[in-house]
Amino acid sequence: MSGTLYLCATPIGNLEDITFRVLRILKEADLIAAEDTRNSIKLLNHFDIHTPMTSYHEFNKIDKGRYLVGQLLEGKNIALITDAGTPGISDPGEELCAMCHEEGIPVTSVPGPAACITALTMSGLPTRRFAFEAFLPADKKERRLILEELKEETRTIVIYEAPHRLVRTLEELREALGSRQISLCRELTKKHETCMRTTLDDLIAFYRDNKPLGECVLVIEGKSREEIRKEESESWEEISIEKHVEMYEKQGYARKEAMKMAAKDRGVTKRDIYQHFLGGKG
Repeated sequence: MSGTLYLCATPIGNLEDITFRVLRILKEADLIAAEDTRNSIKLLNHFDIHTPMTSYHEFNKIDKGRYLVGQLLEGKNIALITDAGTPGISDPGEELCAMCHEEGIPVTSVPGPAACITALTMSGLPTRRFAFEAFLPADKKERRLILEELKEETRTIVIYEAPHRLVRTLEELREALGSRQISLCRELTKKHETCMRTTLDDLIAFYRDNKPLGECVLVIEGKSREEIRKEESESWEEISIEKHVEMYEKQGYARKEAMKMAAKDRGVTKRDIYQHFLGGKG
C-alpha cells in the first residue's frame, strides 16, 4: 500500500502557533519535503525534529514531484511544509497534491496558520464571502486582466504583496477599483504586527513618507451593491423609457409589470413612468 502525503501547516511568524498534531506528523514521517530546507531546518531544530528532509519548490516541482510520488507509492509517508503557513496556498504544494490524486495516493491536510485567513479575520471587512488572489501575476497582460475582473468583484478581496512592490500594486489597485476601504496587515503574528484600516488613497499617501516593511496582506472591500445599482441606473439613462419598458415586454411581461420594473431600474417611482407615457414624452 502507498504512503500518505501530509500537508502540514507551519507558523507564519510566531512559533507557538504550531499544533501538537503537526509536530507529531513531522516526527513520525519518513521524509519531510520543504520549500526551503535552509529556512525549515531552523523550525525542525527548534522542536528537536530529526526527520530526513528534501527540497520541493517552484523550480524543481516537476522532477522532484515525480520522485516524491515514487516514494509515496513505495509506502513512505511524506510531510509537506512550506516556508510559512499552509502548503498549497500560493506555493507548488497544489501540484504535488494533484499528482498524488492522479496516482490514488491518500492526501490529508494537517491544518494550522494561513496568512490569508489570519488577515481576513482581523481586517474588519466582511468575511462571509471573499476572493483570494494571492500575488497578482507578474506578466503585465495577465495582471491587467485580473485587475479588470476585480473591478466587478463584490466579495472581499485578499492579496499578498512584498514590500518592494507594495506602492506600485496599491497604485494599480487605486486606478482599477477607486478608493476602496482597505486593511493592510503586515508581520502577522510577529512582534511588530500591524493592521492598518484605511482607504487606498490614504494608504498610498502614507507610503509616500514611510518605507514599506514586512510581508503584507491586503484585504480590500468588494464592489458595493449600491455602487452596482447606481451604475445600472446611469446606464439605463442611455436608452429611452419606451425602449426600456419594451425590453421587458419582449421578455413576456405585461405592460404594467414592465413599467414597474423599468421604474425600479431607473430609481424612479412607478408614477413617474406612468406620467411619462400619459404625457407622451419621448
